[in-house]
Amino acid sequence: MALFKGLFSKEKKESLDKGLEKSKQSFFSKLSKAVVGKSKVDDEVLDELEEVLITSDVGVDTTLKIIKRIEERVARDKYLGVQELDQLLREEIAGLLSENNTEDIEEFGVPSTHKPHVVMVVGVNGVGKTTTIGKLSAQFKEKGLKVVLGAADTFRAAAVDQLKLWGEKVDVPVVAHGMNTDPSAVAYDAVKQGLEQKADVVIIDTAGRLHTKINLMNELTKIKRVIQKFIPEAPHEVLLVLDGSTGQNAVLQAREFTKATDVSSLAITKLDGTAKGGVVIGISDEFKIPVKYIGVGEQIGDLQVFHKMEFVDSFFKKIL
Repeated sequence: MALFKGLFSKEKKESLDKGLEKSKQSFFSKLSKAVVGKSKVDDEVLDELEEVLITSDVGVDTTLKIIKRIEERVARDKYLGVQELDQLLREEIAGLLSENNTEDIEEFGVPSTHKPHVVMVVGVNGVGKTTTIGKLSAQFKEKGLKVVLGAADTFRAAAVDQLKLWGEKVDVPVVAHGMNTDPSAVAYDAVKQGLEQKADVVIIDTAGRLHTKINLMNELTKIKRVIQKFIPEAPHEVLLVLDGSTGQNAVLQAREFTKATDVSSLAITKLDGTAKGGVVIGISDEFKIPVKYIGVGEQIGDLQVFHKMEFVDSFFKKIL
């Protein structure tokens, strides 16, 4: 029996709506207080709105961009009332995200132009990195793809054991050498096994420590170097996992990791348990790196492919 059954689009949308419920409630509560007693969008309302966006973890730079766009709309459309503010926000945030030069992917899958597609997963401890790898593996497998995992976070026994458990759960092989072994040797063997088994995708878990940037950079560079002995262009993707519930701390982590290595995609987890969902908007805008996946619940299917417009629609859906 399949562990994950593909969700219909309607069910995915319902899962996304539910996952963003806390963020929506918090946002609309703040917005309602900001415009109470006001009839039109004026400077005072814009100042209040700026505070609402910043305290909703959208981020200062992105907030200022949004406010500027709304100011321009208000100047152009003279009679905008506060009752139209949520629709105005929805449109301007959707416009901002659509301009960030990153394409939404349609569904779970990897390019068929090379095999295996090697994904190196990075992120600090506790962000849901290993769980994200497990859920990704399940969904890739459900699409008929052959997956091999590499347990290269060898500094924590729990990380290796957790990945092995996911391997058993979703029935994919896990290459592991145990704790305190050389991470690059694990990566080497994982890619080797992926090639031998004609796998579609190899996912390599790496150490979740922001010890020093130099050490992190050296470690990730070494892993890349040994992978490239088999596949010169690998890793094809460096996926950074961030915990959305940490708000602006997730932004700081993204800045550190993007300095330390060539991050090419993002996964933002734990959005269902927080009111900080606005951080997805800020991260998507600031880094211009595709947010590929978001976590909106505990189930395997609650790791969803991120679609900008669907996210904005769910975030601004009025709560009855």
